[in-house]
Amino acid sequence: MSTSIRFKLSFMMFLEFFIWGAWFVTLGTYLSKNLQAQPLEIANVFSTQSLGAIIAPFIIGMIADRYFNAERILGVLHIVGAVLMYQMYNATEISSFYPYVLAYMVLYMPTLSLVNSVSFRQLSNPEKQFSNIRIWGTIGWIVAGLSISYLFKWDAAEASSAGALKNTFLMGAVASLVLGLFSFTLPKTPPVKIESDQKPSFASIIGLDAIKLLKDRNFLIFFISSILICIPLAFYYQNANPFLDQIGMENPTGKMTIGQISEVLFLLALPVFFSKFGFKKTILVGMLAWALRYILFAYGNAGDLSFMLILGIALHGICYDFFFVSGQIYTDSKAGIKYKSAAQGLITLATYGVGQLIGFWVAGFIGEKYAYLQEANVADFWKQTWIIPAGIAFVVFIIFLVAFKDEKVENKVISE
Repeated sequence: MSTSIRFKLSFMMFLEFFIWGAWFVTLGTYLSKNLQAQPLEIANVFSTQSLGAIIAPFIIGMIADRYFNAERILGVLHIVGAVLMYQMYNATEISSFYPYVLAYMVLYMPTLSLVNSVSFRQLSNPEKQFSNIRIWGTIGWIVAGLSISYLFKWDAAEASSAGALKNTFLMGAVASLVLGLFSFTLPKTPPVKIESDQKPSFASIIGLDAIKLLKDRNFLIFFISSILICIPLAFYYQNANPFLDQIGMENPTGKMTIGQISEVLFLLALPVFFSKFGFKKTILVGMLAWALRYILFAYGNAGDLSFMLILGIALHGICYDFFFVSGQIYTDSKAGIKYKSAAQGLITLATYGVGQLIGFWVAGFIGEKYAYLQEANVADFWKQTWIIPAGIAFVVFIIFLVAFKDEKVENKVISE
């Protein structure tokens, strides 16, 4: 791979995740502070990510993989996305904001697969090379968060109250336009030619070909647990930034990038842990980390106990890597060659689609239920809010501990 192509792929990944990190982290704070959205309205906005994840396989499987170059579709989606993001910047009410964010997420979520497709086609040894490209995506997310807190200071208490966070959408729109135009300079990635009798079925496109794997009791337990654990995950995405903002932590968005830094570090530690302790123990540690994180959030504060909040954020690496990445390894080993892609698609649909969709709605319901506490005592409101996902995560931990029978899983390299 030439230096030019390596740069192009790395810059593509940087912008892809810079765009997402530029606005999604502070979305909950912006909606509540500046658009005066209610908890269930906020939940509906966050649910657009899950709806986008559910719709994405149709766009990729039925259009991108069969008719058009991946880099061209990537360019078009991001250019249109820039326009939609600019409309989100201009929206002054939740009712006018929602249609634009829904349309945007339906177009953005497929790009996560497209950037991978463009990358993989240029790599001679994806298992070793892809991580060096993908890490620039994490760096992009981190740079976005640090820019919001320390460069522009849009999430400072006075600035965010005055509406400065709307600028995150403008920043995202500019980055999206840049990536959209830049995509047309990327290496050509045409559809893979297939014979007419090998065209994917509707079921295979959305991962349903792998549904027969659910006949395996262990995989069924893992599948159900994957959906359930994504309920507390949704609480983090929807509530973490508003929580840190409302309890008075300075530079909350910048501090949340500690989670992405820990994700990189624990990803390096995962193969060693996985090899030594096996799949079941690894995934149980990931589940328990979710419960512990929310307990730390429930009882920490922005003063003398701020270390509890920082520790809770830093647990993101264990929460994500030990559950999701080890889950990808497990799914890959169970699927076999024929159903590898379908099985990964099924798990993605279950987690980012169904699981988080339920989670966002549950988080919205909890927010409505304890809304009366927020006016009287913000600390009590957030304590009650975080206890719920902590309890859910612990219940899932117990279910998996009891129901899943330990088995040996081959530790293969996962390139995502």
